[in-house]
Amino acid sequence: MADIRNYTLNFGPQHPAAHGVLRMVLELDGEVVQRADPHIGLLHRGTEKLAEYKTFLQAVPYMDRLDYVSMMSNEHAYVMAIEKLLGLEVPIRAQYIRVLFDEITRVLNHLLWLGAHGLDIGAMTMFLYTFREREDLMDCYEAVSGARLHAAYYRPGGVYRDLPDTMPQYEAAKMKVHSAQAVADMNSNRQGSMLDFIEDFVRRFPACVDEYETLLTDNRIWKQRTVGIGVVTPERALALGLTGPMLRGSGVAWDLRKKQPYEVYDRLDFDIPVGVEGDCYDRYLVRMEEMRQSNRIIQQCVDWLRKNPGPVITDNHKVAPPSRVEMKQNMEELIHHFKLFTEGMHVPEGECYAAVEHPKGEFGIYLVSDGANKPYRLKIRAPGFTHMAAMDELARGHMIADVVALMGTFDIVFGEIDR
Repeated sequence: MADIRNYTLNFGPQHPAAHGVLRMVLELDGEVVQRADPHIGLLHRGTEKLAEYKTFLQAVPYMDRLDYVSMMSNEHAYVMAIEKLLGLEVPIRAQYIRVLFDEITRVLNHLLWLGAHGLDIGAMTMFLYTFREREDLMDCYEAVSGARLHAAYYRPGGVYRDLPDTMPQYEAAKMKVHSAQAVADMNSNRQGSMLDFIEDFVRRFPACVDEYETLLTDNRIWKQRTVGIGVVTPERALALGLTGPMLRGSGVAWDLRKKQPYEVYDRLDFDIPVGVEGDCYDRYLVRMEEMRQSNRIIQQCVDWLRKNPGPVITDNHKVAPPSRVEMKQNMEELIHHFKLFTEGMHVPEGECYAAVEHPKGEFGIYLVSDGANKPYRLKIRAPGFTHMAAMDELARGHMIADVVALMGTFDIVFGEIDR
């Protein structure tokens, strides 16, 4: 009979499920995990310290680069913290646009999570399906901010600009890959405004989620890989500091959009999906339902935005720049513009914490100001950091292959963990 040997194994950082920048040392008894020790810091960029050397406005793009799958959600927490210290009123239209893009970001995040989680476990097709829908939403990001990922669209006091009246169009490639008719078909839903395009997406998207569920939800291989894996009781989930789908998968109906509403979430109709067993499969089901609920919220925002034009950023020029037209016609506005972009805004002395229901959990910004034009201290509360800390407890007693499923169910991005 063969001896069972104990191994200490390096899981990553090259492993596909380790997302490139995690080294995890696994202590094994045969193929069973006895201990999992995540080593982080391989992506550390010092965002919190860098922000202390930038003006409040210059630090906005750093937020995009934290969790680079949920860009605008990161920005949202940061600008909310600044607005709290300034006591700033955000125009109602800007609040609806922020909620619209928060939910578009949630769908973007969950689509990447689903594609990557499926790929990690062996469901190759999922990655191709989910990226098909991501492309449309990435086009919305690009149309509104000029960038596909790092948008820097949210600003203290509102958003950078209103939603555009046109969408980018596909053009025929020089290689003649598509016929003229095929290009016209691809542009058929891009003839109107951005709200028309989003509405068309909202109409199509539930059928896409049905497709994903057809592939996975009752797939016996998927269930064998996820049912009963990484079970967390509601009590342990709370004790470990889990948030978002990781907490709701264990049956705790905690969602900041309902429990501590911000912006206009208290005016919108949506449900909080919760799990029962607290395993990888339940967390999968929770995120799938979250995409459907986000779709409902997006539709409500589109309906409201159609009927209610208005300003999208505060008219306080100590915080937000004047319009280009005003700036070029009026000396006082030119001075405001110059002062804001060279010196930046001065935020009153004080400290505050602002959190949003980020796609991965509670993303918070603890901001300390000493009255200067830069943050005195900035602390980021990243959901993935706490989830990563739970890896040891969740992985014990499982097989090596189950560690891959756990990495997927955490839905971690190391930009926010290493900061």
